Amino acid sequence: MPSACDSLIDDIEDMVSSSDPTPLERQSARKNIIPRSRKKNELLSHEELQADSLIPGTQKIWMKTWGCSHNNSDGEYMAGQLAASGYMMTDDPSDADLWVLNSCTVKNPAEDHFRNSIKKAQDQQKKVVLAGCVPQAQPRMDYLKGLSIIGVQQIDRVVEVVDEAVKGHSVRLLGQKKGGGRRLGGARLDLPKIRKNPLIEIISINTGCLNACTYCKTKHARGDLASYPIEELVERASQSFREGVCEIWLTSEDTGAYGRDIGTDLPTLLWRLVEEIPEGAMLRLGMTNPPYILEHLEEMAKILNHPRVYAFLHVPVQSASDSVLMDMKREYCIDDFKKVVDFLKERVPGVTIATDLICGFPGETEKDFQETVDLVTLYRFPSLFINQFYPRPGTPAARMEQVAAHVKKQRTKELSQLFHSYNPYDHKVGERQHVLVTEESFDAQYYVSHNKFYEQVLVPKRAEFKGKMIEVDIYEAGKHFLKGRPVEDSKPFTASIAKPLQKGEVSGLMQSLTTILSF
Repeated sequence: MPSACDSLIDDIEDMVSSSDPTPLERQSARKNIIPRSRKKNELLSHEELQADSLIPGTQKIWMKTWGCSHNNSDGEYMAGQLAASGYMMTDDPSDADLWVLNSCTVKNPAEDHFRNSIKKAQDQQKKVVLAGCVPQAQPRMDYLKGLSIIGVQQIDRVVEVVDEAVKGHSVRLLGQKKGGGRRLGGARLDLPKIRKNPLIEIISINTGCLNACTYCKTKHARGDLASYPIEELVERASQSFREGVCEIWLTSEDTGAYGRDIGTDLPTLLWRLVEEIPEGAMLRLGMTNPPYILEHLEEMAKILNHPRVYAFLHVPVQSASDSVLMDMKREYCIDDFKKVVDFLKERVPGVTIATDLICGFPGETEKDFQETVDLVTLYRFPSLFINQFYPRPGTPAARMEQVAAHVKKQRTKELSQLFHSYNPYDHKVGERQHVLVTEESFDAQYYVSHNKFYEQVLVPKRAEFKGKMIEVDIYEAGKHFLKGRPVEDSKPFTASIAKPLQKGEVSGLMQSLTTILSF
């Protein structure tokens, strides 16, 4: 007879006995449960444990996240709950007892990295918990067999899944959050989290979307649109500012569709959030598809002109051919996209419009591709994400007649060469700008800041600049960045209204501990 550690458990609910509460009773009770931290005397140091100990909550965890800012936000929430429960988060995968791999399903290469990481973990005898869009969309893939999975709407139960994985159980939680007869946006927003950058809060305003793009695998994982209530989002933003955050990113699969399922809309949310933003702090709006933002152009222009909102919008067009857009089921034509861009450029002087393009979508002709080239030539987008088409298993586009691989590769190369043929920031040299400093450059030589148009400005690496709004003179422009020299007589303005958390510190934990210790 196999031992408990050898058994396959499809869900934690399978572990209960007949005398335990029913799943319905537990689900009802769970709504009132607040994740808590273990008290100090409950925590065991790693040194006190035997090497083969299987006591959950005492192991070291390494987490790797791929993909969009929504996925990164999920990763921050999972890390926060694990740390609050006693697990030790580590940046060293070789030092970890268990790996949490938080995947992205947008493109084949991202899934390949995910699959390779699973094999690497297994080769090193590491326990593994899988998260993100890949296992949510296709949990029965061969390479996922026998592995624990936490679904994209179940991240508030990551501690339960990791606890069981530590003990050798295979646990899968893939259900949807529901309440009041409708699908919810996901896990609660007030859960503990560890921000990758203590100065930046990523807030998912909704999950899923209203589209059915023929190439998209994310829809299989995130589902239809489900928005968080405005009050919950405003409270999350307010808490973030109280913890020293000076920049907020709003994210989702389509921010423009926000609220259509709960009787509100994106401008209504944004105006409420703007009231919470302290002077010097900034808000960045995430990706929005053309169809829904078209309805709100007047209000969006006003909001993007607000001094505490970046004049930046990411509007993926994917192709400039109406024929290709129809095959993609994008639900707009190229004139709709141009209307969005032209309107915002006129009403929001200097606005940055970022966009995405797919090269070699099934059926794309040379004429279709040339229309896309002409669009880039016309607008000279300063931020452009060029993607060679990859057929994702299970999507309608994967069953369409494919463009030859060498043609896709050539078109991607041609579009990339066009993008790199112009310098969008040369005219900025000599300007004096206010920039918000939030992070360190990859080469650790500069601090990274952003101006009103969310253009990246590299500034000297001085400790007193971090988390501050400073004034700089632009003296150099590159393809993807500007360089700024601090104005001598100008004093840095502190954007945060509180001291930021330390890197790795758990957001909301002190409030939870205060509640616990008061009993």
